[in-house]
Amino acid sequence: METNCTVVLDVGKTNSKLTLWTTTGVCLERRVRPNATVETGQYRTLDVAGIDAWLEDTVRDYAQRAVISTIIPVAHGAGAALVRQGELFAPPMDYEQEIPADIRAAYDKERDAFADTGSPALPQGLNLGAQLYYLEALTGPWPDDLQILPWPQYWAWRLSGVAASEVTSLGCHSDLWLPEAERPSQMSRRLGWAKRMGPLRHAGAPLGPITAAWAERTGLPADCAVLCGLHDSNAALLAARGHDEIAQHDATILSTGTWFVAMRSPGPGPGAPALLRDLPEARDCLVNVDVNGGPVPSARFMGGRESEVMAGIDIFHLTENYDPEALIARLPELIAADVMAFPTFVPGVGPFPSDKGRWINEPESASDKRAVLGLYLALVADVCLDLVGSCERLLVEGRFAEAEIFIHGLATLRPDQKVYISNAHDDVPYGALRLIHPHLKPASALTPVRPLDISLDGYRARWRELMEGVSA
Repeated sequence: METNCTVVLDVGKTNSKLTLWTTTGVCLERRVRPNATVETGQYRTLDVAGIDAWLEDTVRDYAQRAVISTIIPVAHGAGAALVRQGELFAPPMDYEQEIPADIRAAYDKERDAFADTGSPALPQGLNLGAQLYYLEALTGPWPDDLQILPWPQYWAWRLSGVAASEVTSLGCHSDLWLPEAERPSQMSRRLGWAKRMGPLRHAGAPLGPITAAWAERTGLPADCAVLCGLHDSNAALLAARGHDEIAQHDATILSTGTWFVAMRSPGPGPGAPALLRDLPEARDCLVNVDVNGGPVPSARFMGGRESEVMAGIDIFHLTENYDPEALIARLPELIAADVMAFPTFVPGVGPFPSDKGRWINEPESASDKRAVLGLYLALVADVCLDLVGSCERLLVEGRFAEAEIFIHGLATLRPDQKVYISNAHDDVPYGALRLIHPHLKPASALTPVRPLDISLDGYRARWRELMEGVSA
């Protein structure tokens, strides 16, 4: 039986994943569960009970396979739980919940400036502050002992009983954090939320052992440590920095899944503050915060969700029934026929948030549509990379690193950058693992991405020209 192993709980928007790791970075087990949509009558919530039950069952299985010494929670950045006296006070809101117009208007008057927080005004509950404002309207007045826990730290609290907060979660388009000042936003302090947050801890800090109840439920050792945890895209950034090609260079990590998030890591020396001042607020650019509190210029769009809308692709099974060579062979004819797709098929987000997604010369064939989708994702990602000033190195990680038209198309559009993909399927949990094993090198080397054998210059120029005409 393996000893001193680590479990990483990765709670994404679409799926929850649980991986079991050795100290040398070998993944022994990986389980995935689709997250359900839960309606309470008042608002749409995250799938707390379903994830909790699945976590118990899966960890119990893992505990029979290995001696587990550490658990690290990772989660998306637009969620928080309200807890009181050891229990949920109100279930966490799903960020796709619509915020009533009057609540949103009142909230917008409270927000700090984008120049201070790096948090753009986003639709629905994508600004965590907007969720809290709506939750307080629905469930307030809040008792004095109520605490607010970011989504990764909820799971740390659930397992350990210890409340904490952490900068990668607070600094993720939340309106709650000032990246350069490294403290809570004026709004967060004025509305009393800052004092309700758990003590600020580093992502890799042990909060304590698992509770006696969880030890009994799962068979884990009583001294199994629970770390504070972190935001999922920041875990991917931490994994990328383990590669020599990325660590000491000006590099951008494009994390792909439901969201495509471009995070620029400027490398040694000053540079981030100037980059932050140039970010356009209205184009879904933002400032993430890394595990050490450093600001990370970022841009994003909902590429995975758009793929589902545009081509009916289940992104979890992205490469099933997928013949990339046949699709690439179709590209010259599709390009010559001026077949194009334009953003945005998920309204309100991405670099063209006000535009309505549309096709010109939409193909009837599902395979042709899939081929053009790859070019579409590359074109939108190319814009996002320009917005953060991406240069020198680019690493594409996550599910769409396997989408060949997308990655080869992106390399074609960006000939001045060295473009890589990670062969690993677990970059997010691997990054979390580096919190306790910081010198751990990735198990697999990065793979350079070659451009397509055709030019996309004219296609991109035509696409951008038509986009500018609509967006003007």
